[in-house]
Amino acid sequence: MTIRIATFNAENLFRRPKVFGIEDEGERNEVLDDFNELAALIAKDLYSDTDKERIAELVKKHRAYEADPDRAGAIYVNQTKGAGAKLFTLGGTDADPVINIKAKGRSKWAGWAELVRSDVSWTAVRNTGRVIAEVNADILLTVEVEDRLTLARFNRQVLGDALGKEPYPYNMLIDGNDSRGIDVGILSRHPITSLRSHIFDPKPSDPPVFSRDCPEFEIELDGTPLWILGNHFKSQIRGEGAGRRLAQARRVKEIYEEALLRSAHVVVAGDLNDRPTSLPIKELLDAGLRDAMTHPSYTGAPGTHGTGTSAAQKLDYLMFSPQLWELVRGTGVERRGIWAPNTFEHFDTVTARPEQASDHAALFADLDL
Repeated sequence: MTIRIATFNAENLFRRPKVFGIEDEGERNEVLDDFNELAALIAKDLYSDTDKERIAELVKKHRAYEADPDRAGAIYVNQTKGAGAKLFTLGGTDADPVINIKAKGRSKWAGWAELVRSDVSWTAVRNTGRVIAEVNADILLTVEVEDRLTLARFNRQVLGDALGKEPYPYNMLIDGNDSRGIDVGILSRHPITSLRSHIFDPKPSDPPVFSRDCPEFEIELDGTPLWILGNHFKSQIRGEGAGRRLAQARRVKEIYEEALLRSAHVVVAGDLNDRPTSLPIKELLDAGLRDAMTHPSYTGAPGTHGTGTSAAQKLDYLMFSPQLWELVRGTGVERRGIWAPNTFEHFDTVTARPEQASDHAALFADLDL
């Protein structure tokens, strides 16, 4: 039996945070920096006067008080409705709003900061479906998916109704601990018989190392269990996150070694957000895992992100346990959903960046089981 296993960072299926649509990288990173700073400030037990001034400044800068998505910036502070305790009240005028911080600390108000979402164009949604349809994997790990209901709707309405393909009979996703709705799920033509989800548990004084869970999906293949460990490591935005990615890799290595006690057929897959020579990737390779793109059958460009022309752009991985590695018969990368003019061929329906399926390619491998 030959099966195709794939991984694809879809960058959300129907709705994406506005910030990721900002073309200018510096502006995009500034918004993300401000969001992370605001989230950290409002999480404090007690707000100093300096904290309150900065919170007010960030809320005003990004119109984070504006609930109307057409008028809102890229960040929104969701406060309880009615007369409940609030972080701030709004005064002044529309042209010159005044943010009055009322809460003394995190426990004194109910709500949270979030990235404002906007709808993905129907063309981009269809192109995401085209990538998945062209890869035609038997088992597809999906990265950056809003939630399970969204994955199920995409499977039925886009792959099935819009593209005329046979929807996957099995799908699974458990919401992780990333508030942005960029979770790891799976579509499968084979039964998903069990699921485990792991969260790195740091000391209370430490920042969380896992910004997402590491789910383990058990797939039944004619009586042989196959375990898929899905991951989305901390991003490289502004060159940061190396320490967290290394901590994630070390924990995934432990999870992988535990999975080997249950089955010799184990896959570590997903967007690991680092190059093949990095310490996090080396940690996993040292555990005996083998990267699909190092298989002799692969002869394409070295990267999976953007133009994919350099190894520094390889962020997505399919890694196989030693026994599975011996069964790999072919590997490939589907990059036609990316807008990269003059670099490689893309779908005729991808005519501009907003129409691309994702800025990640889909990576797949065929195994003879």
